Amino acid sequence: MTNTFTGYLGSYTKEESKGVYRINFDSEQVKITDVTPVAELNNPTYVTVSVNNQNLYAVSQAGDQGGIAAFSIDQVSGDLTKLNSLTEAGSPPCHVSVNQDNSIVVTANYHTKQIVSYLTNSDGSLRAVADIAEHEGSGPHERQEKPHMHYAGFSPDEKYVFAVDLGSDEITTYAIDQQGKFTKKHVFETPAGSGPRHLTFAPNGEYAYVMTELSSEVLTLKYDQETGAFTQLQQLKAIPDTFTDVNDGSAIHVSSDGKFVYVGNRGHNSIAVFKVDQNTNELEFVEWTGTEGDWPRDFVLTPDQKYLIVSNQNSGTLTVFERDQATGTLTLKQADVKAPEVVCVKFLN
Repeated sequence: MTNTFTGYLGSYTKEESKGVYRINFDSEQVKITDVTPVAELNNPTYVTVSVNNQNLYAVSQAGDQGGIAAFSIDQVSGDLTKLNSLTEAGSPPCHVSVNQDNSIVVTANYHTKQIVSYLTNSDGSLRAVADIAEHEGSGPHERQEKPHMHYAGFSPDEKYVFAVDLGSDEITTYAIDQQGKFTKKHVFETPAGSGPRHLTFAPNGEYAYVMTELSSEVLTLKYDQETGAFTQLQQLKAIPDTFTDVNDGSAIHVSSDGKFVYVGNRGHNSIAVFKVDQNTNELEFVEWTGTEGDWPRDFVLTPDQKYLIVSNQNSGTLTVFERDQATGTLTLKQADVKAPEVVCVKFLN
């Protein structure tokens, strides 16, 4: 098994970032050894890698237009070659996902109230917009004046796409067909003012976990695989009661063995660790670990699940933690790795 994992960083390009960066992580030395720009792109804040590691998709901005760009990944060097991009007037999306066979890409747009599906060609390039679902609604928080779509991703069996709307406290289930067409099936309402941001599934596909941005909570949901509907089982705070400054909940990821859930806190600048009860799938708080940087926008578990790497947006740094696979706890291994305006981290599968 290789000791080096290749990953990619999404970033803002408002100051010094060039766009998409490649990183090499040496799991023997337990450190990031290389941070290299590999694609010049405006504000590629979120990226995703296809399951077959052939393609990378990045949200992007081109002047007053927003959309996504498709790249091929060199299987030896990890370098990126741009295939094409599709943009239209308006702000760029903030999230992008791709299905298992790399035939459909979906994006969520915080500003335009939309999720969009795209069909791809056999080489992974973008063929056309397949469908657009536009949302309406609002919530009680001052940032909930309209829909703010923050996540669009596939169900484990890929029958459904979920649209997570921070602005109206809703998670909408759409059936999606092979032509990328959406059919609205179900709306789950999260607690008022919670501002749901990202969703991730337990490996068993029967439960999902949601991180809320505005209330800094983790929701445990039971998932009906037939109907695509959710019901809430649990609601846990992700920051200490004693923390009274501004905190925006960020990313949420579950370990591949389904035993631990990790969430990011921007403001408290921590990763919160939760243990999953293997009988009920409910969560139990384990610990908070400081991220050694400011505004942890996202983080990722390495493919071997032994390490967790945090992207601290405001400090422009990456932090490496070793993960105890029995207890879920994190131990600092490397801090202050320079990564300008970094937003998200994704490894090759």
